[in-house]
Amino acid sequence: MGLESCHWDRIGNGGLDFTRLGFGTAPLGNLYRAISDDDANAILDRAWAAGVRYFDTAPLYGMGLSETRLNRFLRGKPRDSYVLSTKVGRLLRACRPEDRDGVGKWFDVPSRREIYDYGHDGVMRSVEQSLERLGVDRIDLLFAHDIDIFNHGSAEALAARIEEFMAGGYRALLSLRDQGVIRAFGAGVNEWQPCQTLAERGDFDIFLLAGRYTLLEQEALDSFLPLAERRGIGVVIGGPYNSGILASGPRPGAFYNYDPAPPEILDRVARIETICAAHGVRMVDAAFQFPLRHPCTLSVIPGGQGVAEMDSNLAAAQAELPAALWADLRDAGLLRADAPV
Repeated sequence: MGLESCHWDRIGNGGLDFTRLGFGTAPLGNLYRAISDDDANAILDRAWAAGVRYFDTAPLYGMGLSETRLNRFLRGKPRDSYVLSTKVGRLLRACRPEDRDGVGKWFDVPSRREIYDYGHDGVMRSVEQSLERLGVDRIDLLFAHDIDIFNHGSAEALAARIEEFMAGGYRALLSLRDQGVIRAFGAGVNEWQPCQTLAERGDFDIFLLAGRYTLLEQEALDSFLPLAERRGIGVVIGGPYNSGILASGPRPGAFYNYDPAPPEILDRVARIETICAAHGVRMVDAAFQFPLRHPCTLSVIPGGQGVAEMDSNLAAAQAELPAALWADLRDAGLLRADAPV
């Protein structure tokens, strides 16, 4: 499929051009292990040289480190030559090292505490702080970050956060888009259900959906993706490998949804891998390309903490896959009949 661009313009404001392979920068925030500034830059250089022009970040990633590393990389590059998204919904506050958030997840990062704030003023402060960390004069796309049960713990807590956002942060994002400060906004979440709730309640452009429309999971086809298609809403797919298992294969200790994979997931992935192998296809190639075949998908943004992982993602984007692969996965009950391929 290559690294061709996809032009998206839902409301006629010029839109954005997404490369089909984007760059998810959580690993640049020293996710699970520390990497050096030079190593981070080498990964970004490799992506840029190959034609990647969409970069997604967030204040949360490394307590600001991902954004500041992008600052170094993007400095001097023409601002119109790439698309940049970041997120709102958390503010970072300086604290003592022993009080910082993310210990055991983010390594060698600034001492910061994260404070959820989906209100109007909190969102505006978040945008201002991200502009400073990124060193750019504009951000193209803003996502309300982690408005889901996974992060807030219960349906009741999530409902309260959605109310806070719709009464405040949503109005801020709507105003920024109307003024032309940003081109688009949406939410970046780990569950498809909040995407549907928000889309039903407001005028959203693009959702970043992590791990919930993949070769392993297609429940978003029940109602959210059809709604998005009717509305012209775009979708960026994060976590296309479901935290790694669709890249690593069903080996012991493989990660699924940020935890060691349970037996039923290991078994399902083994069955997918067997069919891919029968067609001479790397499972990771099929996992990358599957979500791209849905008409709403604008870009897929796997992470990568090394040049080798970036090269693997580039190979996945450019692989030629036989149509019979999808048919066999369907026949085996591993792919929904209504999944576009």
